[in-house]
Amino acid sequence: MSEVFLNGNFIGNVEHKDEFLTRVRTDRRSGVIPANLNIHFDNDLDQVFIETLKGRTRRPLIIVKEGIPSLTDKHIKQLEKGELAWSDLVDQGIIEYLDAAEEENALVAFHEQDLTPDHTHLEISPLVMLGYVTTLVPFGEYIQAARLSIGSKNQKHSIGLYTANFPVRVDMDVNLLHYPQIPLVKSIIHDISHYDTHPSGQNIVVAVMSYKGYNMEDAVILNKGSIERGFARSTYYRPAIAEELRYSGGLMDEIGVPDKEVKGYKSEKDYRMLEEDGIIYPEAVVSEDDVVIGKTSPPRFLSSLDEYSLASNIRRESSVSLRHGEKGVVDMILITENEEGNKLVQVRVRDQRIAEIGDKFVSRHGQKGIVGLIVPESDMPFTASGIKPDLLFTPHGIPSRMTVSHLIELIAGKTGALAGRYIDGTTFDSENEDDIRKELLSLGFRDTGVETVYNGMSGEQFTARIFVGNMYYQKLRHMVANKLHARARGPIQLLTRQPTEGRAKEGGLRLGEMEKDTFVAHGASLLLKERFDSDKTVVPVCESCGVIAIYDSYKDKRYCPVCGDNVEVNDVEISYAFKLILDEFKSLCIYPKLNLRSKY
Repeated sequence: MSEVFLNGNFIGNVEHKDEFLTRVRTDRRSGVIPANLNIHFDNDLDQVFIETLKGRTRRPLIIVKEGIPSLTDKHIKQLEKGELAWSDLVDQGIIEYLDAAEEENALVAFHEQDLTPDHTHLEISPLVMLGYVTTLVPFGEYIQAARLSIGSKNQKHSIGLYTANFPVRVDMDVNLLHYPQIPLVKSIIHDISHYDTHPSGQNIVVAVMSYKGYNMEDAVILNKGSIERGFARSTYYRPAIAEELRYSGGLMDEIGVPDKEVKGYKSEKDYRMLEEDGIIYPEAVVSEDDVVIGKTSPPRFLSSLDEYSLASNIRRESSVSLRHGEKGVVDMILITENEEGNKLVQVRVRDQRIAEIGDKFVSRHGQKGIVGLIVPESDMPFTASGIKPDLLFTPHGIPSRMTVSHLIELIAGKTGALAGRYIDGTTFDSENEDDIRKELLSLGFRDTGVETVYNGMSGEQFTARIFVGNMYYQKLRHMVANKLHARARGPIQLLTRQPTEGRAKEGGLRLGEMEKDTFVAHGASLLLKERFDSDKTVVPVCESCGVIAIYDSYKDKRYCPVCGDNVEVNDVEISYAFKLILDEFKSLCIYPKLNLRSKY
């Protein structure tokens, strides 16, 4: 007797579990019971599990009976003519969906020629085990699984033509590649997904070699000449948005050039680019703190007296300026209304991004790297045929990562570039590597992909042969211009009086426990003291009871809230965060007593 569970609940027992399993599957295929039901037998527990709930990952497979697939050539011809649809194949019991549990009871063949009488299902294509973006990685069967996954994720971060109607859209924080190209080494999914309408990379010449140590630890080296010819050039778009909000009492914001009487008026220089309507003009070159939309708002807190007094009812400044560290050119201005019918102004600012040291580049095989050096074209190594690589890739990135597909793409891309054709690199169904090598040999190059390379600075021939080929490289959205940040003095938090956090808030760079240890190891005690006084404060402390005393600036005298006037009060230099925790202790009715001792 085997126990049967429906969606985790026990519903009964069955005597002949094999007959029961066969009957349920037959009924499902013939449409008697719902197609979204899955049944699974656990041999160790001797239990049958039936699942119909949502949230299960299910995938389609071709049903196999006695080693013969249900899908025939006749069905395929009907599909091609449009006489049959996918849903018809499911309804007719040719294809069925299995979840992860039922797959444990199935034996799935990769290819039709692998079928035996024991097989229960056949893959529609081995390619469908991969995700939509992962199938874009060429020669995916030659790569470690983790790297394949990383390669897929990196493609999602890459800069390209993200949408065709970008000129009329106002999107937050987007990038656009100037000269995107179709990859030389493609997969079948590139054609199915119409990748040529939204490419996100460029075909470049890559040499696998070291160069003065500047491409160690995954870094890459770029040819300055390639950058000047437009390689990896992109534009970064960001909008500034302002709307006229309505407040209680009939008050509302006003978009316009603020008057000098307005509370918080900046200076005429800040408003210099605004036109009469308070909005900046197109193609204006702006940098941080420049006002792009002028706006004034009603005063925040209206007392009962202020409401009747026109003189004191001064509006406050609430213009939209460019954030800290941003610059660019005003690209587009959109004036419209929001859902509530309030005026809405959007100003899109663009900034050209030219590849620089610190930008992130990646191949489609998870081989990501930061630009470590940009070398003048005259100093780049060159091949015997005079080709100068656009990018130098470190040889140490291959052995531990086992991305053999990276190297195969270099050879395939080289063959494709010389033969003037696209190479099919579809995972599990790619062109034969030996055939590609023979074609490369017939085109006048070594079939191993290596070439004789000369030192660009001395003209000497390198002793080693260098692996050179063509590859599809992508620029990622992680650019150093968006992350670069430093500060000396700046804003502090209201509660702790410590520097604010984060680049957007012009925040400080935290010196933590480990950084402190390095200063201690160097014996740099004064530097350490200076680093730890960002919230230095001086407080009066009562000598008698040890609580923080009060300083009356009006009378210029100190007194203790506990002991009164007749005690000695001394100023002590402490961190404001420490003063804050003393106050928190007091709020919990804990008495934090400070025992003062003379420094001298």
